[in-house]
Amino acid sequence: MTAIRQSNVNVDLVEALRVREGFRLADVDTRATPGYGKDKAKAAEDLVVGAHEFDELQERLYAQSREDHSKPSVLLVLQAMDTAGKGGIVRHVIGATDPQGIHLKAFKKPTKDELAHDFLWRIEKNVPHPGYIGVFDRSHYEDVLIGRVRELAPPEEIERRYGAINDFERRITDEGTSIVKVMLHISPAEQKERLMQRLERPEKYWKYNPGDIDERLLWPQYMDAYQTVFDRTSTDVAPWYVVPAGRKWYARLAVQHLLLATLERLDPQWPPATFDVEAEKKRLAAT
Repeated sequence: MTAIRQSNVNVDLVEALRVREGFRLADVDTRATPGYGKDKAKAAEDLVVGAHEFDELQERLYAQSREDHSKPSVLLVLQAMDTAGKGGIVRHVIGATDPQGIHLKAFKKPTKDELAHDFLWRIEKNVPHPGYIGVFDRSHYEDVLIGRVRELAPPEEIERRYGAINDFERRITDEGTSIVKVMLHISPAEQKERLMQRLERPEKYWKYNPGDIDERLLWPQYMDAYQTVFDRTSTDVAPWYVVPAGRKWYARLAVQHLLLATLERLDPQWPPATFDVEAEKKRLAAT
C-alpha cells in the first residue's frame, strides 16, 4: 500500500477554522491565514503536494466502495457570498482528482417542481453514494440564508428548517457520509474589487450578474443570517468551518486540508483482489 505523506499545512488549521460556541463571524479577519505561516509561493508548492495526496485518497475511497457498498462517502458543502471563490475551490482542489468519483451539484433557484416539495427534497436526491466525494456549490443552507433575508418563507418555516437540517445531517452522517461544511468569507470591499474586475475583463462578463449589486446592499442582513446558521447548525457531527477567503491561495489550501483531514481519518484502503493473482499472471503470460 502506498504511504500517504501528511499535508504540510499546520495541524492546528482544522481547529483554527472550526466554529465553536461563542464564535462571532464579525471577528474574523477575511485576509488572515490561520494555521498557516508561509507565503503565497510556498502555498502553491504545498497545494501541489496536497493534490497528490488527495488524488490517491479519493481513488482509495472510490475503489473500496466498488467491493463493499457500505463504505463511507464525503460531502463538501460550500457556502459564500458571490465572488468568494467557490469555483476556484472546485477547479483547483476538487479538480485534482478523477471526476468519476466526484458528484458535483450546483443548486440554483428552485424549480416549480422543487418548490412543490419540502426544501430538502432536492438535496436528498444528491447525497453522495458510498465511495464518492459530493460537492454542493450552494446547498440547503440557501433556504435559511436567502430564504430569511429575502423573506421567501414565513419566519416559523425558516425556524423549522434549522432543526430539519440538523436532523438530515445527523441521519446521513449515521449512514456513512462525512460532512465538511465551509463558508468562504470575504469582506464587502474585497467583493467590490472582484466584481469590478469582472466588469473590466470581457472574458469575465459571463460571470457577472447585475443582481449581485442588489445582494450587496443586504450585506449586514446576510452576515446576521450566517451567524444564525452557525449558532444553530454547527454541531459535533457536522461542524462549520469559516475560511478567510480574502487570499484565494489560502482558501484553496485550507479547504484542501479540511478534505485531507477527513479522508485521512476515514483511511480508505485498496480492496484486495477477488481472484488468484498468481494464476492470472500465468494465464496472461501464456497469451
